[in-house]
Amino acid sequence: MNQIIATIAALGIAMMPASALAQQNTPAETAPATFDGAAVDMQKRLDDSLKELADLRRRMADEKIPMSRRLGDLEQELVKARQDLQQASRTLDNRTLDLGRLTNDIKAREQEAGYLANLLSEYLRNFEAGLHISELQLYRDRMKEAQLVTENDGVSPAELFKAQAPLITMSLDRLEGALGGARFAGTAVAEDGTVAKGTFVLVGPTALFRSDDGTRIGTAEQRLGSLEPSIFAFDKPELVAAAGQFIAGTGGGFTFDPTLGTAHKIEATEETLWEHIVAGGAVMVPILALAAAALLVALGKWIAMLFVRMPSRARVKELMSAVGRGDRAKATELAGRMKGPIGRMLQQGIGALNAGQPRDEAEESMYEVMQVTRLSLQRFLPFVAISASAAPLLGLLGTVTGIMNTFNAITIYGTGDVKTLSSGISEALITTEYGLIVAIPSLLIHAFLSAKARNMVNRMETTGVAFMNEVLKAEVRAKPAASSAPSNEPVGAA
Repeated sequence: MNQIIATIAALGIAMMPASALAQQNTPAETAPATFDGAAVDMQKRLDDSLKELADLRRRMADEKIPMSRRLGDLEQELVKARQDLQQASRTLDNRTLDLGRLTNDIKAREQEAGYLANLLSEYLRNFEAGLHISELQLYRDRMKEAQLVTENDGVSPAELFKAQAPLITMSLDRLEGALGGARFAGTAVAEDGTVAKGTFVLVGPTALFRSDDGTRIGTAEQRLGSLEPSIFAFDKPELVAAAGQFIAGTGGGFTFDPTLGTAHKIEATEETLWEHIVAGGAVMVPILALAAAALLVALGKWIAMLFVRMPSRARVKELMSAVGRGDRAKATELAGRMKGPIGRMLQQGIGALNAGQPRDEAEESMYEVMQVTRLSLQRFLPFVAISASAAPLLGLLGTVTGIMNTFNAITIYGTGDVKTLSSGISEALITTEYGLIVAIPSLLIHAFLSAKARNMVNRMETTGVAFMNEVLKAEVRAKPAASSAPSNEPVGAA
């Protein structure tokens, strides 16, 4: 308490006005009065401060309990707010996780929906591809509606599934009905091009058709280049009668095609030799002309060589022995009996020797006959070789023109119609085919005839060389005999 009084006194002194401080500087005689007044004033102020402090303490005591209560309430509210915040944070985190899972689920379902849509589209395409040509009349409209929905980008998956689901049901019904066969009305194209109304009977992969008037009965199949079922009539009356009764439901047997229509398709694509040649185009004319000329030349040369007579080796050996012995009379007789180019060559050589010509001149005469024979045997053989070389070039020319025609057809008609392009492609391939057909035999025939002619010439050369060798041997033998012959002059003559 004393400290509080001293503090208040110090504050009072500090708050004392300047006039009071001035009065303190007055002379000593006025100091007692001034101190008394200051003390009284300070005491008064102290009393007022103490009273005010008491009031302040009383108010503080009065306000402390409510404020403590308020503080406690606020602290409880803060704890509750923190709990709510934590709960809200957990809820937000859980909802964020749930939202992420839902987003992933939605993406997964969208992917599954896209996969199912593609799977259904692929199933419908396969279903359409697996239908018989006659069944397209039953399902074409509904499949077209489903395809239009599929091609529309603005269609939702639910609408897409709604349009595709009936087709799945339809395919299952078809599968169930195919177990016992199906009978339905429709139209088919006859062989003369007319459209006939009638009844189809489908059993497995085979379909039969009977027109309403009963004049057209046969299998219903797809013809090349046609999108409608075509009637392939039976060629036997008993088959026609049995199929008609079977379709009408009055009995009869079922005619089954084990090739599933392939036999008719192959028959439709078959063509005669003349049609095949005509499909090759204008280049086929020079190719065939060249082939005919090469064949005639080769045949003529083969026949000519076939009649060329060659002497046997025994007869040639006998003639060589006579020449070696110097018996020209015998050699002339044997050479005269020989036919063919070898006989002519030997006759020419022996004749030159008998005429007294030197051996070199006789050899030249024989070589002349051999050259004439070589030229005769090789005549027209180069034409066969030229044919073997020119035929593939003509085939290549036809290939180029056929491809050009194909590109021109593509420019006009596009690539949608394969039948329109088949003529140019056929021309391109057929000319190459026939060019090789002409070239390969011509090459082989030329090699055969050339080898045959070369063998004949080689035999003539061998015979001529052997003949001249025997002539030389005869001359060598004759010289010692002439030098050792006895003289007709008397012995001892000068």
